[in-house]
Amino acid sequence: MDRLTQIEVFLKTAELGSLSRAAEVLGMSNAAASRHLSALEERLSARLVERNTRRLWLTEAGQDFYQRSGALLSELAEAEEAVNEHTLSPQGLLRVTSSLSFAMIYIAPMLPEFRRTYPKLNVHVAVANRYLDFIEAGIDVAIRTRLHEPDTNIVVRRLGRMRRVLAAAPSYLAEHGWPKEPADLAHHHMLVYNLAADPFSLRLTKGDVERTVRIGAALNCNDGQVIRQAALAGLGILIQPLYIVHGDIDAGRLVPVLIDWQLPTLTMNIAYQNRARLPAKIRVFTDFLVNHVRKASHSEIWTA
Repeated sequence: MDRLTQIEVFLKTAELGSLSRAAEVLGMSNAAASRHLSALEERLSARLVERNTRRLWLTEAGQDFYQRSGALLSELAEAEEAVNEHTLSPQGLLRVTSSLSFAMIYIAPMLPEFRRTYPKLNVHVAVANRYLDFIEAGIDVAIRTRLHEPDTNIVVRRLGRMRRVLAAAPSYLAEHGWPKEPADLAHHHMLVYNLAADPFSLRLTKGDVERTVRIGAALNCNDGQVIRQAALAGLGILIQPLYIVHGDIDAGRLVPVLIDWQLPTLTMNIAYQNRARLPAKIRVFTDFLVNHVRKASHSEIWTA
């Protein structure tokens, strides 16, 4: 066990570029992590890691050992997972990240049934609108809206394409009037999600006609729920995925505008690290999530 722990400390240190961050991820003190790394180097009679006050790097021997030991530990983990999948229900901790809106609307409501089905599997949800690094944050599954991952070791499974909508509270429209053409949006109070690609430029289509409008912002924010609440309060017109505001539109709290014009759809993906054998906990969660989203969503939200 000591040998495995020593190797785990070394691998995590190499991945994160920091012994203290490796200790934090592995749930041990900095002193304990340092002892494990020193014991490994002493046992191998080789210096694996060099460091100064600013950075840490692997020696040539460390780089070679990193490649070999990493492959061995991956095979060991996959072997254990294979046995667990046949003899036990998925168990342990599953770390998931998504936006606040997706976590509120889809993930949180499904967790009671998911836990009843897999009682030995605990779920940690990291709510973030920025894309967390899989290794640094210890993420197993990420719900993301980008089409491609820059890391080729990340697998992307498409969840679906979502419609987006322009909508405002009745009180705002009563005071400021309705936009009749896309160009009118330039003169309205717009509520902008500032993490979107080119957030101050809207491309709308109606049949073969396309219009691009530059807009200003009465509010620009990095979270859809803040934008939704501002729209409900009558601050302006929002641009959001339909799943976030469908309930408000259905209840009349928000009213869609320019309904003859279409915004580009938003692709939602499930992403996880590429492995020779997909861990059971990731497989059961992603399958459960896909089925839940299909059952829980109104047919208008997702495109075919």
